[in-house]
Amino acid sequence: MDRFKKYDTFFLVIFCLLISQSIRAEIKLPGYFTDNMMLQRDMPIKIWGWGNRYETVTVSIHDQKVNTRCKKDGTWEIILSPIPYGGPYSLTVQGKENSIKIENILIGDIWLCSGQSNMEWTVEQSANSKQEVQNANYPEIRALKVPKSIKNSPQDNFNAQWEICSPSTVGAFSGIAYYYARALYKEVQIPIGIINASWGGTDIETWISDEAFTALPSNVQKQYNMEVVNNLEEYIRQNKGQKQAFLDAMENDPGINNQWFIPGFNTVAWEEMRVPGEWGTTPLSLIDGHVWFKYDLNLTCTEAGRPATLSLGTIDDADITWVNGTKVGNASGWDTPRIYSIPPGILKEGSNNITVRVTDNGGSGGMWGQEADIYLEIDNTRHSLAGNWKYQMSVANADYHVLDITPNMVHSSLYNTMIHPLTPFRIKGVIWYQGENNVGAGYDYRTLFQTQIKDWRTRWGYELPFYWVQLANLYPEDTTPVGSSWAELRESQAMTLELPHTGQATIYDIGDAYSIHPTNKQEVGRRLSLIALHKDYGRDSLVYSGPTFQNVSFKENTAVITMNTYGSQLTIHNKYGYLEGFSIAGEDRKFVWAKAFIDANGKIIVYNENIAKPVAVRYAWSNNPAANLFNAQGLPAIPFRTDSWKGVTEK
Repeated sequence: MDRFKKYDTFFLVIFCLLISQSIRAEIKLPGYFTDNMMLQRDMPIKIWGWGNRYETVTVSIHDQKVNTRCKKDGTWEIILSPIPYGGPYSLTVQGKENSIKIENILIGDIWLCSGQSNMEWTVEQSANSKQEVQNANYPEIRALKVPKSIKNSPQDNFNAQWEICSPSTVGAFSGIAYYYARALYKEVQIPIGIINASWGGTDIETWISDEAFTALPSNVQKQYNMEVVNNLEEYIRQNKGQKQAFLDAMENDPGINNQWFIPGFNTVAWEEMRVPGEWGTTPLSLIDGHVWFKYDLNLTCTEAGRPATLSLGTIDDADITWVNGTKVGNASGWDTPRIYSIPPGILKEGSNNITVRVTDNGGSGGMWGQEADIYLEIDNTRHSLAGNWKYQMSVANADYHVLDITPNMVHSSLYNTMIHPLTPFRIKGVIWYQGENNVGAGYDYRTLFQTQIKDWRTRWGYELPFYWVQLANLYPEDTTPVGSSWAELRESQAMTLELPHTGQATIYDIGDAYSIHPTNKQEVGRRLSLIALHKDYGRDSLVYSGPTFQNVSFKENTAVITMNTYGSQLTIHNKYGYLEGFSIAGEDRKFVWAKAFIDANGKIIVYNENIAKPVAVRYAWSNNPAANLFNAQGLPAIPFRTDSWKGVTEK
């Protein structure tokens, strides 16, 4: 009997081996090789995948049919001859055990669209979205969204589906990527593919490969917790259970259960905080969860019972708001204005209580709008609510030891998962919108940004065109010239134009002072497309850049500036015809606002009557420049300063 059991075990092992071999023998392609995909025109086409070692693989497309064999490790690749733009085509991959067929392939130009949240911002979130979605019938524009994932080692694959541009799909496309693709397609009538590999709130360091990052000078390398770097997957695994406990507590908020929103709730032990204000410099700076705020306001007998409007400005990330124990509204979205209607009968004479539960899901939170936006309005009379509010945490991530697992914990983590798997795939070039997360380290960005571009070009093996968006304007305009971390970051971006086949879209004129996500993505995409049309599609006469600083000379009490206009001419966007945005400094290096005009020779003359011997000039050097120097095509002059970097030299 034991002898038969041994035979049974033997045959079972043989059967399992045969099954496993047949599974391994199936030919596979990368998970983003799907129906409706695009392949890059006029370049050798690389097709690759996995199978059983030494197995023969046959690839067919259009008029080409090529054979190869899997290597010992099961990988295979085939290089097909370039194909001009066109289609649709079918791609067939034949192995020993299976065949794969991909339909409706177009050959055209593929652009990788990467960066942080402004690149991630969708068509649905952009301006005029309803009409844009309705009109988005462009079947020769195809889009691929790279799934979000972080790893501390390079990955070879991901699964995603190519989409045909239509009203049913375009809403989820990156707004900038779509408007860029649309502008190119309308002009050149070539199929355009866009690959969206973006993640909001990410540092540039996480988009650079480990090899390139570790070769950086030590003073530029961001310092990371090496325990996390070396054990990222374990940290993610441990965090899952802790985070679930935290989320359960968020759902069972003791503030709700104990009715913290009622007017008479005891707040003697609560702390105080100035509202409006972000949590970044407060005890809540590292807190995610629920934080409750209370404020009491006295009203007159004539105001009692009246309908009113409650404005709380913007709240990061979500809120529920009560007035005298009655819920009057709730909303989510860190840049969404909170304006709630208070029905008649809720307000009373004497003390009135406003309670706001703020929920922060990541990063800095708080009620962070402008003071003028925090008010209660009754019959056109506004009562300011800016001032000290009582606050108390009800649920905090720190109590559950929840780690904020983000790509920024580990350098290269997004390169590993969202860029490296694409490097065998031929593309036309890259458009990039990132930098907000590196504001405050603008000098280091000079090295980091150029390192990233060179790194990606090394990984693809050829000089990818690389075009980016210079940071938009943000925050209120300055009343006096001051230093600006945003201007320093913009300067580092502009300096990167020293690299060959690069370009920059400047947009400080179309941003939003109170939102880091300006919604006019159409113009951003259009300005990027001008660069590509000029540099890659033969539109040599097309003006693609605003004026850039060329040189300065100082004559007596004036500065004389020469600008590169790229064949255009300088114009002033001001109905009075005078230039704004210039500041000037004497030998004491203290900058003051300057007067400026364009002379008959096209030079810019800058001066201040109180500066007898100027030594430096700055233009648009602020977070939100009040600057109005443009070219005839409506493109703004690139910000500059003469006291540091000497100008833009494009190659």
